[in-house]
Amino acid sequence: MTGNALIVGAGSGLSASLARVYSTAGYKVSLAARNADKLADICQECGARAYACDATKAESVETLFAELDADGLTPDVVIYNASGRTRGPIAELDPSDVLAALEVTAFGAFLVAHQAAKRMVPKTAGTMLFTGASAGIKGFPQSAPFAMGKFALRGLCQSLARELHPKNIHVVHFVIDGAIHRADRGAPYDDPEKTLHPDEIARTYLEMTRQHRSVWTNEIELRPYVERF
Repeated sequence: MTGNALIVGAGSGLSASLARVYSTAGYKVSLAARNADKLADICQECGARAYACDATKAESVETLFAELDADGLTPDVVIYNASGRTRGPIAELDPSDVLAALEVTAFGAFLVAHQAAKRMVPKTAGTMLFTGASAGIKGFPQSAPFAMGKFALRGLCQSLARELHPKNIHVVHFVIDGAIHRADRGAPYDDPEKTLHPDEIARTYLEMTRQHRSVWTNEIELRPYVERF
């Protein structure tokens, strides 16, 4: 089964791997980011289409889905891969930076799910996949904004799964527990034995898309074999 796949929060790394994996599987891939120009290379590689979208703005997300409808690319699979963070001691954090991080990580996910559900519920079919983190399971020191956003994302996914699974819409929350491999970023991201390979993460997303509904997963944790948990 194939169709149209939308990746929101697209860029290099995991998003590029997702675009390649879904394109190879036969999906028509659309990529959305604030700066659509940065997606030119991956679009050329995968035959994907790029759209400009600020996921924190309701009007922008609504426009994105309207454009996809008009282009015959209404998504059957929606992947929310956008995330924001700011770090530091709680007494030193800038509240405006914290708000911006929460808007990207959690509110943007709601806005995208909101528009996706409007299209998937009438069809009683679809898949929504959300990129979470271990921060959504446990909060780490000096990382309160990231934990807040990822905890909210996880709560959103749990609620969506309970509401939408009976409507034949599969919702999966991915707990990415560890650093994602990026050779160009140096340590610790360049060690293939201690990092998650983005292509393998992407293949797991595709596997979730193909799951039979008699055995649907609503949350899955991915981590390297050496990662403590």
